[in-house]
Amino acid sequence: MWTASLRWPGFAQATGGQARKNGGMAANRRPIIGITCYVEQAVWGPWDAPTALLLNTYVEAVTASGARAVILPPDPADGDVVAVLDGLILAGGADIDPARYGAAQHPETAGIRPSRDAGELVLLAAARERDLPILGICRGMQLMAVAAGGALHQHAPDVVGTEDHRPEVGAYGTHDARFAPDSRVAGILGENLKVNSYHHQLVADPGSLTVTGWASDDTIEALEDPSHRFYLGVQWHPEATDDPRLFEALTAASGDST
Repeated sequence: MWTASLRWPGFAQATGGQARKNGGMAANRRPIIGITCYVEQAVWGPWDAPTALLLNTYVEAVTASGARAVILPPDPADGDVVAVLDGLILAGGADIDPARYGAAQHPETAGIRPSRDAGELVLLAAARERDLPILGICRGMQLMAVAAGGALHQHAPDVVGTEDHRPEVGAYGTHDARFAPDSRVAGILGENLKVNSYHHQLVADPGSLTVTGWASDDTIEALEDPSHRFYLGVQWHPEATDDPRLFEALTAASGDST
């Protein structure tokens, strides 16, 4: 079993992942992978203002895989930016508005960002329409489920009876995960993996997507759409580990000829 050790912002070890050339891609150009980001109040230097931001571990993981990272702030006007992307990552972050899947708000649901929900759903639809390779991480996987007509459990302890999926503020937990033998995620990572965990919501209904991974407590850990070139969501945070394989697989798919 591969054990992915945790890492934190500032990790910058390159893995030497090699991007492929796209049929319409200039020779030696790295694939361009967009990463969705947060808009939050942030303090730096003399400023305290709303800021488009993203943990740099996402950027480092994409860069180390051989691709160029481009950060995408919320923009619900349209998804036209996918025309200049070769791949897309839906990053983690705040809870999705439960109204998006027809539920009332749970007392523990917090940090809802309507503009981010709207912008990412538009972006996901446009990327899906173009069969762009897509990797959803944590909230990103949950958004993929909601977009596919699914729904979420809004507070994991209500379902599993423990805080194991988010054991303490600002610190990852770990648990075992298993993957369906013939799935894309198993082809990349093998059938078993020890993963990190920092989330308090769970996918309750995957909608039209296929469940291909489960945590040790049988909650959903990975989702896929086999009809698309690369359409994979994972509940853990691979960008906060030293395991590059998901990012290398995304970069390889993003560089393949279409």
